[in-house]
Amino acid sequence: MGRFDGKRARGIPNYRRIMPFLMRRRNESVVYFKQTIDLEAASEWIADFNGRHDERITVFHVALAAIAKTLHERPRLNRFVSGRKLYQRKGVWLSFAAKKGMNDDAPLSVIRREFPKGEPFLDFVRSLRGDIQVARSDEQSSVDKELRLAFKFPAPVIGAGVRVIEALDRWNLAPKALIGEDPMYSSAFVANLGSLKIDAAYHHLYEHGNNPIFVTIGRIAKRPMVIDDEVVPRLSVELKYSYDERIEDGFYCAQSISLIQERIADPASWCES
Repeated sequence: MGRFDGKRARGIPNYRRIMPFLMRRRNESVVYFKQTIDLEAASEWIADFNGRHDERITVFHVALAAIAKTLHERPRLNRFVSGRKLYQRKGVWLSFAAKKGMNDDAPLSVIRREFPKGEPFLDFVRSLRGDIQVARSDEQSSVDKELRLAFKFPAPVIGAGVRVIEALDRWNLAPKALIGEDPMYSSAFVANLGSLKIDAAYHHLYEHGNNPIFVTIGRIAKRPMVIDDEVVPRLSVELKYSYDERIEDGFYCAQSISLIQERIADPASWCES
């Protein structure tokens, strides 16, 4: 039986097909990567972009677009494991959180968005502004409404319901109406910790859903970097990745995130302004 969000990956070597049987859960299959990205050129490009458009962008916009573009071009990274089988995801979907306010008690609202192949950067920026405005408003998302309904029931019933949903998902029987808006069913989850003025952190992978990649983006700061054999302070940002190795080998992932690094460092080389 097919899935609405993916199709069985084909041409998989046997040593990779056996991995979901040997490593049954995401957090025992996780591999960690870290990048420090030079932002001197990117910050100039962002300042120039903001000076010529009404839309204001940050490094986070560039990072999201770079991750989405790379997932389109490196499709073996856009896979997931379900029911011990490997699937190719239909489309690139990124999930990310936006705080409704900059204070300790402000709740988080999670956005799950599709990034169509070839989407113009300015169109993405305008669309994202609308998504964030809705997320920060008092309007409840479909997930919020579902959770509000769920918590009318006692804890044992909620726990049993979650187990039923996960079992249906493993057997490809979970309907789109039930999990289609769930942010844990995405190509990657991206957390902009820098917006909270904190450093990037290695994040666990959620066992719920089928999200195989978690990316955290830290605060922008001057850091020592080697430029032309000299150590100099450079404006930079750290990205940290948690990655389910069952979907593809570490070499393929490392090559892919190197491409993300190049694109964030030099948006002028690939992003229309």
